[in-house]
Amino acid sequence: MRRHLEEPGDFGHREALRVLGRALRYVAPFRGRMVLKGVFLVVSLLPLLFLPWPVKIVVDHVLLGVPVGDPTTPYPALLAPLVSLLEGRGPLEILAIVVGVQLGLVVLLGAVGTGGAERDQADAYLASGHDRATRTENEANAGFSQASGLLGLADVLFTIRLTQALNHRIRSRLFERLQRLPMASFDEERIGDAVYRVMADTPSITTGVYRILLTPVGSLVMAAATIAVIHSTFGAHPPIVWTAVALLGISLVATAPFARALRRRASRSRRTGAATTATLEEGLSQIVAVQSLGAEARARRRFDHDSWASFTRHRAHVALVMGIALAAGVPGLLAASHGFSYAAGLVIDGRISIGDFGLLLSYFLMLTLACVELGALFIRVQDAAVGLDRVFFLMDLPGEEDPPGARDLPPLEREIRAEEVSYTHPDGTRALSEVSLCARRNEVLALVGPAGAGKTTLAWLLAGFAAPTRGRILYDGHDLARATRRSVRDQVAFVFQETTLFDATVEENLRLGCPDASPEAIWRELEIAGADAFVRRLPEGIRTRLGRGGGKLSVGQKQRLAIARALVRPSRLLVLDEPTSALDPETEARILAALREAAGDRVVVVITHRLSTVRMADQILFLEEGRVRERGSHEVLMALPGGAYRRFVELQTRGAA
Repeated sequence: MRRHLEEPGDFGHREALRVLGRALRYVAPFRGRMVLKGVFLVVSLLPLLFLPWPVKIVVDHVLLGVPVGDPTTPYPALLAPLVSLLEGRGPLEILAIVVGVQLGLVVLLGAVGTGGAERDQADAYLASGHDRATRTENEANAGFSQASGLLGLADVLFTIRLTQALNHRIRSRLFERLQRLPMASFDEERIGDAVYRVMADTPSITTGVYRILLTPVGSLVMAAATIAVIHSTFGAHPPIVWTAVALLGISLVATAPFARALRRRASRSRRTGAATTATLEEGLSQIVAVQSLGAEARARRRFDHDSWASFTRHRAHVALVMGIALAAGVPGLLAASHGFSYAAGLVIDGRISIGDFGLLLSYFLMLTLACVELGALFIRVQDAAVGLDRVFFLMDLPGEEDPPGARDLPPLEREIRAEEVSYTHPDGTRALSEVSLCARRNEVLALVGPAGAGKTTLAWLLAGFAAPTRGRILYDGHDLARATRRSVRDQVAFVFQETTLFDATVEENLRLGCPDASPEAIWRELEIAGADAFVRRLPEGIRTRLGRGGGKLSVGQKQRLAIARALVRPSRLLVLDEPTSALDPETEARILAALREAAGDRVVVVITHRLSTVRMADQILFLEEGRVRERGSHEVLMALPGGAYRRFVELQTRGAA
């Protein structure tokens, strides 16, 4: 796994296409709904071709009094039914029919006139500027339609459900993938970056998929249909038709040269945004340490640096987008100016009517909107490709997989052995060297030694959380390297040195490793762990919510609940890392007695510095610099003159005195 979850953001066209193609595979379960969304899009767009004509009809036949059917005001074939209805009628009758048609369009499409301000669209977006939070929320819950009215309402509701289903699928898949990473994957990583990818990068699939699938369909259909109508109506004036074609061509090619720069700046913007999220998460989760050390100013400076870097990177991205818009807009404006100058000359010469000029203006506006969507497609897709690349980077990290031919491990009955076990961290640091041991059922094994001796690493290897670099871990003679991961985890309960509780009730926390535990078993283990008394005093007893990280409890209370949770789980191996460090002597003695009782049908491994805990162990392994220096019971090791364990105990005894 790469340190800091970093990956190259400057990838080429082929890589961007690969990422977007991979995103499209997530649409496969929704292919029917995507087709229906495309149908909604086309059905809502094609009627818009009719919208400019009522303005022409009113101008030419109501205001100017030109008879319907006059050769100077031709109509395309798609309007033949309406033209036949209007022929021979007076201005007021024509106006009444047009108003009736417009009312029908308002109900159906929410549109009343040209393709400009009189055309309504429907959406369900939050009001937002450039902030990533609302933009992400909009992408994850996008609801939009090219129409309003009844059709737009149905389209928006349908689209919201489709968007949420699509985002839920990729977000859930990514979270599932994170859960399958090796347990040590995030020891040196910033959790905030992973959170940012799950919550802020996954919605890129909405932009990517909708733009790739729907924008070409909708915009090209609209542009092609508009050009076809312009050709049908003004085919006798080729410069007008060629201007329309030129606008479409400019929109397709103007943004292509900027693709790599867009991806680079979008990647930098997202990385700095993720760094800010990570700094915020770390600062808030460690706020007690920051305040106790008087480091508020330093923490603020760190957040200020990351936050301002995020804003700076985003401004650079926006500036490039504006530059691209200018590069596409200037040629388009020049082409449109030439076309309208020519059309104005036709009106002056009487070759087309004033209504025709208004009609042409509306169609060119509709064509421009379609071309802008096509031109912006390349811009929006680049940013989506960067976000999706960050998502797929996490998905592609190697997770914990069962080895080929793995078999379920039978329940542990006798012992756990380590044979010449060595372990080296990915960065090359040696943690253990040729460690051998035998931990038997009905015994307590204590791992003792100075900090950095390898005690926790050895416990992780015994529990199957990591695999030895060399040597073997055997459960009743069965090699863990050939066992399924789930069958190993099912036999292990681990109490970590840093207690982890969830923002849930006491009962839900205790059932984490054994959902079907009986109430009697839960209260029995609470009593053994010395937690039953304070749990009964909580406002709602065992159904009291504990807050984030168990924030409503003291350190000792959290430690007792963690021990009770491990005891509730019907495990064959119980590992406790400093289980009594925050307990008073009376509670400690009670729990030590419970551990002796738990060892009746379990292998119990304890990592500890507390002499009271060490003394009750059946076997002690004293580790130093990743090697076993001494082994035996407390009495045996204390009898060794000049022994490492004896020196360790004497130092603790003098320190306590």
